[in-house]
Amino acid sequence: MDRQPSDAPGSVPGAEPAHHRRSGALDAIMANPLVGLAPWIIYSLAEGPNRLELSSALALGTAVLVMCVNWIRGGTPKMLEWSDVVYFTGLTIVIAFASAGTRTWLELWGGEVANVALFVIVLGSILVRQPFTLQYAKEDAPPEMWDEPHFLRANYVISWVWALAFFIEAASGWYGDAVLRDANNLWTGWIIQTLPMIVAAQFTIWYPNRLRALGEGRISEAPTMRDFVGTVTPWITVIGILSLCFDAAPEWLGIAFIVLGILLTKGFNAHKAPAALSRPIGGSTTTLPDPSPVEG
Repeated sequence: MDRQPSDAPGSVPGAEPAHHRRSGALDAIMANPLVGLAPWIIYSLAEGPNRLELSSALALGTAVLVMCVNWIRGGTPKMLEWSDVVYFTGLTIVIAFASAGTRTWLELWGGEVANVALFVIVLGSILVRQPFTLQYAKEDAPPEMWDEPHFLRANYVISWVWALAFFIEAASGWYGDAVLRDANNLWTGWIIQTLPMIVAAQFTIWYPNRLRALGEGRISEAPTMRDFVGTVTPWITVIGILSLCFDAAPEWLGIAFIVLGILLTKGFNAHKAPAALSRPIGGSTTTLPDPSPVEG
């Protein structure tokens, strides 16, 4: 059967013809699982001492906005988006009636509780065989594709990467608060928690693009692991800059991070040819074979 590529994260070659796909910037944004993670990202940026109401209100408002936009555009709110609303509604209610002691506890542990909750949500979606990226990928794939092994496998892989990222975030935050007893530690509170998110976000882009290129037979143009690493290495330089700005490491170490990030980024991206960079991956209307054998 002739198939068309899909552009949604987690979707793979074999999506519906171009005239069946959603179009427009808003549709492209809403079909990305990062939208469902937006309330958690906003909460992590806003939470802190004397900011309980602000952080929970911003997160809840974002969650409700995402869900309303989905309804207005005729889409179906996803499991992750329902979880966003339920969690931050509950948190807002708890904060409204919390005692002074509870508020103090939430100011210290609220970020870690959120990280654990998000890890449980994503892991739970995998265990019930509905990886959280699957609903986003289905928006750009025809129903006949939904049970195909390569389609499901791509979403399991991406969801597991996110689950690992959230686990590292939660463990890092716990270590900073419980062991180091320093909630403001730049490494455990920001760098080690942010880097897994960046890696997972880049992987969410890289992995479907690789599958799509392989499915179209563009083996030489398929993004490689080297390409993926090359999208992450610039953040080593950012880590060095942050450590110097906030005096979070010896000066020599900060400089070493900056130089290492620059050298690695240059090395991992040196092989890219202009032609390969200019050609967009996805959006082709060329028919293509299944990138992996379908058993059965």
